Amino acid sequence: MNTIKIPRILLPKDCDMSCWAVNACDQFTSDYEYWREVERITAQKPTSYNLIFPEIYLKDSPKERIDRINSHMRKYLDDGIFYEVDGGFILVKRTTQSGTRTGIVLSIDLEDYSFEIGAKTPVRSTEATILERIPPRVEIRKNAPIELPHVMLLYNDPQNAVLNCVRTGRTLYDFELNMGGGHISGSFIENAQEVIEAFYSLVEDRQDKFLFAVGDGNHSLATAKTCWENLKPTLSEEEKESHPARFALVEAVNIFDGALTFEPIHRLVKISDSKKFLSRLSLGKGNLARVSVGGKLEDIPFSDNIPEGIRKLDGYISEYIDNNGGEVDYIHGDDEICALTMGGGVGILLPPIQKEDFFELISKGGNLPRKTFSMGEGNEKRYYIEAKAIK
Repeated sequence: MNTIKIPRILLPKDCDMSCWAVNACDQFTSDYEYWREVERITAQKPTSYNLIFPEIYLKDSPKERIDRINSHMRKYLDDGIFYEVDGGFILVKRTTQSGTRTGIVLSIDLEDYSFEIGAKTPVRSTEATILERIPPRVEIRKNAPIELPHVMLLYNDPQNAVLNCVRTGRTLYDFELNMGGGHISGSFIENAQEVIEAFYSLVEDRQDKFLFAVGDGNHSLATAKTCWENLKPTLSEEEKESHPARFALVEAVNIFDGALTFEPIHRLVKISDSKKFLSRLSLGKGNLARVSVGGKLEDIPFSDNIPEGIRKLDGYISEYIDNNGGEVDYIHGDDEICALTMGGGVGILLPPIQKEDFFELISKGGNLPRKTFSMGEGNEKRYYIEAKAIK
């Protein structure tokens, strides 16, 4: 295997790191106050906020914002804001309300990744990619000289073999994140090649060599792949082997990490006739889901193949709304969806996918349905700290 690469990581120097690091651009997409506060606290300082496009603003003069992003990237490079960390990975420890999550910042070869349904590559998407989301993200990335990732990949390591072999050296950063993001530290991993071999050993007995599943940042990684495929025809064979755009910076996290919460995303069906909706609802058997009407919960049969049950449910919801009107929303948290059904409609509380089943479900059945699971709350998503050249 040749999927994992040792990147040349760019980190800011002599910066207020609490102002430098900001949350993933696809979070708080309806909360203008959140992003206005981020803008306020980072004003007039070197910050990754100037290098990313919060998705809440995607329809707000996008060309002007993209031009500003690219200009800031070039200025930061010209002004020497970054220094290079070469020859190893970064061990990241992130403490939030869920505990301390541990990840490894590394690069992957985009030739070994696909977001196509049914792909058998070492790196695979976990949920169906919405293709219309990619072109606007390509516009943001195509002229950018650097990337800052919020991509989190999952790997399947119940014995914690990878982290057990890590040998760390100097501390690269250690600070409090803004906007309630918790505490984060990063240490240089000195034995990167040994760590790579530990990763590969996880799949040495697997015929399909399924090493990483995309946990967060699916569309960002799909955009990196698309930009690389668009660039390849312009390169010589020699350039294709080592061009920096071929390799994407990510954070890899063990799916069995105790602080990595793995929660189902429930369905809130906003309709006027709950009894009619429920009268024909059939989702298989062997497992249980729950239904909330007026804030009261009842168990209902659900398929023991959870992805298949979700596909049936989503298909039924779509057909019902087409014929009877209404809309569907996707809700995190049992208490929240029960409270919302006090005002009408039906809440379907899905059973969770167990971590030990996750990789096998994707290996056998391909991408999971949209909005199947969530990893943590919005403030726990990956913050932008590290960067890497892609030009």
